[in-house]
Amino acid sequence: MSASMPAPAPTVSPDNPLAEPSPLPFQLPPFAGIALEHCREALLAGMAEQRSEVAAIVGSAEPPTFENTVLALERSGALLHRAWAVFGNLASSVSTPRTREIEREIAPLEAAHDDAIRLDPALFARIDAVHANRDDNGLDAEAIRLVERYHLDFVLSGARLDEAGRARLTELNQELSELSTSFGQNLQLASEAAAVRVADAAELAGLSEEEVASAATAAAERSLEGYLLPLLLPTGQPVLVKLRDRDLRRRVFEASVHRAASGEHDNRPVAARIARLRAERARLLGFDTHADVVLADSTARTTDAVDRMLASMVPASVANAEAEAEILREAAARDGVELAAWDWAFYSEQVRTERYAVDTAALRPWFELDRVLVDGVFRAAELLYGFRFAPRPDLQGYHPDVRVWEVSDAAGSPVGLYLGDFHAREGKRGGAWMSSFVRQSRLLGTPPVVVNNLNVSRAAAGQPVLLTLDEVNTLFHEFGHALHGLSSAVTYPRFSGTSVPRDFVEFPSQVNEMWALWPEVLAHYARHVDTGDPLPAAVVEAIDAAKLWGEGFRTLEYLAATLLDQAWHRITPETEVGDPVDFEQRALEAAGVASPLVPPRYRTTYFQHIFAGGYAAGYYSYIWSEVLDADTVEWFKENGGLRRENGDEFRTKLLSVGGSVDPLAAFRAVRGRDADPGPLLRRRGLIPAVQA
Repeated sequence: MSASMPAPAPTVSPDNPLAEPSPLPFQLPPFAGIALEHCREALLAGMAEQRSEVAAIVGSAEPPTFENTVLALERSGALLHRAWAVFGNLASSVSTPRTREIEREIAPLEAAHDDAIRLDPALFARIDAVHANRDDNGLDAEAIRLVERYHLDFVLSGARLDEAGRARLTELNQELSELSTSFGQNLQLASEAAAVRVADAAELAGLSEEEVASAATAAAERSLEGYLLPLLLPTGQPVLVKLRDRDLRRRVFEASVHRAASGEHDNRPVAARIARLRAERARLLGFDTHADVVLADSTARTTDAVDRMLASMVPASVANAEAEAEILREAAARDGVELAAWDWAFYSEQVRTERYAVDTAALRPWFELDRVLVDGVFRAAELLYGFRFAPRPDLQGYHPDVRVWEVSDAAGSPVGLYLGDFHAREGKRGGAWMSSFVRQSRLLGTPPVVVNNLNVSRAAAGQPVLLTLDEVNTLFHEFGHALHGLSSAVTYPRFSGTSVPRDFVEFPSQVNEMWALWPEVLAHYARHVDTGDPLPAAVVEAIDAAKLWGEGFRTLEYLAATLLDQAWHRITPETEVGDPVDFEQRALEAAGVASPLVPPRYRTTYFQHIFAGGYAAGYYSYIWSEVLDADTVEWFKENGGLRRENGDEFRTKLLSVGGSVDPLAAFRAVRGRDADPGPLLRRRGLIPAVQA
């Protein structure tokens, strides 16, 4: 081949299962036949295919129109989207050394691919022309919004930069992509390495027989003797609630807070470099900080709005946490213990049990996973929205843990597929999430295929999987995201399901948490795993009475993480960061949330949301969305709660429209007004409750 001839574009082999839309029901990917090399080939060929499709758009001799420019762009990249949907989930859920190799190879190529499209001046000129005439071409409201979204995407991606600016932006994006991949891989490997080994079962005093067996299973899966306590993603580890051995509590806590902060998988320099490059990119795009870039495409709009909201909560949160600490110091002193951060959860649970007769650890026998899922989560969705879930054991997931359900509506018409992957395992990142394998779209004729991932400890062989109350809430929360995807009824995939601003996406999932303790739902699923007895009414009343206990801690640990996120993304290229651990401490002190007893929910080196996820400068979204959530909970209660009429209104006016309308307009369509922050402030104990 001549040296001057370009290399042939990558192609996908005909026998690659990703080459065409899946023939399986609802286009569920044919996981049984998909190998990692199929994903790699399809990703490379998919990028080449989309570049060819974009070249055809740009090369058209026809004047730019909605159909030949924006709609053609929306249709492009089908192979790439299929490949990413599969590979992205595999990388999160069943990662292997080869998976990580492909991630490292593809990440900079994907960043360059995106830049080649978003920074193409000829393509932007066509989009800009359609945007300028969008109101004069007879387009419907969803089509106009599609034009506006693409235009904003391109502007925020640097489409208006000159040639030198575009070149520098491409360099920044490629390096950021590589660093983000490194951060996530470092964290996964560091978390696995930091799992706490225990030789003697006596050290596990306080854990149930099932939990001890689970720790033994975790050790055996890694060919280790004794017991292993794996780490979950947040700072707080569930075992800290129950472990009586104080030294083991300390070991678990320190393993958690020091993850990826030294050694082979040190994320400190990675995080600092990511933040600095984001700051440089923001300056290049004409913004003061990366946070300003993010807020330009949000419902909050400005950093000032975020600052006002967060600042309004800090003083009361600090005061509430300190009041709780005083009570815990007294409880710890009875054991001759000076309260430390690793003692907080243990003594907090003691106080909860003493004051409210609620031992949350003892509730697990009433929360068997399958019963919570089928008789709780699924039942609430049926009562509210008419959705029904039928197991499809004939359909295979990407791992033996994965189960598949077919979803139908109240009329029996097919809706889509729901996949559940609930267990923790080696190679699976921490936390809980929802993602899509197929996005609903009338344009493409595709129904939704969604998946929920949790990290519930596996039970010993033959034993039921029991959840904590927090895990029950997490399951309802993540299923709220799944409902957002399953309810989608939009034309364009760009708007499907959860494709909404980051500070709105958590709102529907937070609303869905309300049904976890709703009497009609709770009574149906909270049955003792051995006796079948319902959770006693007195316990339910105590859980309700205890809701505010610990809210000071929970709010402060969340605000600390949120303000840390903002600090990292308010720096400028000139900011002297120094050691990231020192930077973190200074940021927490400046924000008034530094506490030796209440560390941030995520510290810098394991803050995956912001350094290897989509929440950079957006972790505030959870509490911003909770304002909408708490107000919507009030709306449900005012209108009779768990009624199909309420569910249908919430689904048709908000869940189904995805990003096709302004999200706050969708909220107002349901609530009849803008959100009132009062319900959230009362829920978190930041203002007194309204007296009946």
